[in-house]
Amino acid sequence: TMGYGMRATGASMSGRRLDGSVGGRGRVHRPALRRGRTCRRSGPISLGALGADEVDGIGVARLRDAALEAATLGSEVVGDAIDKPVEVETKMNATDLVTKTDKNTEDAILKYLRREFPDHMILGEEGGYVGNPDSDFLWCIDPLDGTTNFAHSFPSFATSVGLLYKGQVVAGSVVEFTGGPKCWGMRTYAAGRGLGATCNGDAIHVSDRSTVQESLLVTGFGYDHGEAWAMNMEFFKHFTDVSRGVRRLGSAAVDLCQVALGITESYHEFYLKPWDVCAGVLMVEESGGKVTTLQGDDYTVFSKSMIASNGKVHGEMLHHMKPKVETLSVASELRDLWFVPDGYEVCL
Repeated sequence: TMGYGMRATGASMSGRRLDGSVGGRGRVHRPALRRGRTCRRSGPISLGALGADEVDGIGVARLRDAALEAATLGSEVVGDAIDKPVEVETKMNATDLVTKTDKNTEDAILKYLRREFPDHMILGEEGGYVGNPDSDFLWCIDPLDGTTNFAHSFPSFATSVGLLYKGQVVAGSVVEFTGGPKCWGMRTYAAGRGLGATCNGDAIHVSDRSTVQESLLVTGFGYDHGEAWAMNMEFFKHFTDVSRGVRRLGSAAVDLCQVALGITESYHEFYLKPWDVCAGVLMVEESGGKVTTLQGDDYTVFSKSMIASNGKVHGEMLHHMKPKVETLSVASELRDLWFVPDGYEVCL
């Protein structure tokens, strides 16, 4: 993960103005492989020491609205940069891109969250872990999910902000950019645990299609072209033959939200990161869908594989994929968690 090397450049945001970089970041915790703690739970984490609509004394509605505000602030930075010259850098390889917009957007979101929740921990794609390492709250930020699409003005990218409490997603928002050059638009999603999911303020629900044959599916392919990647290529071929089609759009946050909106029936991928999926997972679950690993296990945003669906085609999808995933030499390793902060407790 790249550190901060650039400052926000004074982008205008609905009358607000960014005045430089986020200051006083505290300790930065670089992502590590399963350094946190895990615990087992018999059911969902109880929402609220003080009531069914609260988490640790903070209202779920407030947390949802904060995620929405943070994602909106970030999306305004992205929106200001659309269809303008893009300064592109590479991260791990020539196809893994980062732009000044990624960094400026993350700075804008960090500035807001650190003001509103100074005792929380935050994980940003570009900046790593910052804030209070002892907090049960962890914000996961992807300032620009689908950077390559953004760099080419291809309309499948988004700003995503999600919040975990002891490893369970409790609030999130995604702002998806739609349309394309000369006709840009946005879909703004928001969800709170137990409060449902919305798109542009209207309640949403997954589709009711019940077979793979009548489904439109989505997948993704990461930058690690190992055996899991090769197996997913085989899944792509198989499901292209037995469904109405398989799409690859290049933004996990968008892919999950489109399942939640009922556009597609299922989305699967290996090796997604917490910032890719934190908000989108909640959209699917709160719109009536289901999320597990590709091995059929309970899912956490620190898992290394995912399938999210409308629930009705979930079993049929897993029936084909799960036995094949178990044959991989990395099948056992796929059950390990990754990118868990030092000391952070994840309740499975």
